[in-house]
Amino acid sequence: MSERTESYIVFGLRVCGAVVMGLIGWSLGASIMPLLPQPLSHEAFAHVGAMLAFGVAGGLAFPLLFARPITTLYHRIANLSAAQILAGFMGLGAGLLLAALLAFPLARLPEPFGPVLPFLAAVGFGTLGLGIMSLRYREVFALLNIKLPSSRGADLPAYMREPLLLDTSVIIDGRIADVSATGFLRSELIIPRFVLNELQYIADSPDPMRRARGRRGLEVLRRLQRESPMPVHIVQDDPEEAQRVDEKLIALAKQWNCPIVTNDYNLNRVASLQGVTVLNLNELANAVKTALIPGEALHVRIIQPGREARQGVGYLDDGTMVVVEDGQDFMDRTVEVTVTKVLQTAAGRMIFARPAASQLVATK
Repeated sequence: MSERTESYIVFGLRVCGAVVMGLIGWSLGASIMPLLPQPLSHEAFAHVGAMLAFGVAGGLAFPLLFARPITTLYHRIANLSAAQILAGFMGLGAGLLLAALLAFPLARLPEPFGPVLPFLAAVGFGTLGLGIMSLRYREVFALLNIKLPSSRGADLPAYMREPLLLDTSVIIDGRIADVSATGFLRSELIIPRFVLNELQYIADSPDPMRRARGRRGLEVLRRLQRESPMPVHIVQDDPEEAQRVDEKLIALAKQWNCPIVTNDYNLNRVASLQGVTVLNLNELANAVKTALIPGEALHVRIIQPGREARQGVGYLDDGTMVVVEDGQDFMDRTVEVTVTKVLQTAAGRMIFARPAASQLVATK
């Protein structure tokens, strides 16, 4: 839930508290009039004074008493689909109808049962109907021949259909902003508040390197909010059963049935073991690299010696390492090479090549 929504809830509670308690104070004005000193012992002063005092107290007390429960209730409702909300009302209505049918015979019981049992029946059967429909609404709708959306995000609120959960590493990496700007991402980007808190913690680190990474992550996040063609939401959801950030992300991904976007190898493995879909930007980068086959020619600048004798090493524009046999003679020069082998490793792709015969290109 956004901070604006929370502020609206608090403001509404202040108004409600001021109005309700103000009315109570007005009605109690006659009772407190005898307690006022003689100059103020007047009906108008008593009513107005009590109304203002009770109104101010209600405006201050209502947010403290009811903001958290109402925010929790709003959060739960916001995470429900339209089908779940409709099913809840149907279950509640069915429970209250059954309680109404039982109210007449229950009311005829002797005291103290007669006055109490109809109310308890309404609460009990209403809660029972709501719970049953919330758990079994799909089966009930299937029996009633009501078709539900079968999309993967059917149980999510409209603004979270098929969301992508971003973790800290992928935000700090920065490439997610470039990928999003291209329009290839067709889903909302969700950043939980605890991920934002971790970014802020890293940005405030005394270690200069960590501090720079954290600040870059915050800048990437601002860029996402400014340039992304899809909505970027910061949500307050924080699973209480999880402690670490990775555990919270996995819990949210399970709850919303959505993938996690990350560059973290450990999070990738743990989430995959728990059945959570993971989108790894490093794997995406490897997948979109130019396909090369043995015998193909390309140009590369040799910038450093290789591990073996007389090897030279260069890099393509996408960062792919090219190991050139007998390339040490062309150090700091751009040469045409012929691909001899392409090796795919866990760290990425590596290309082996040898210089094309007498095909030197102008050096820088």
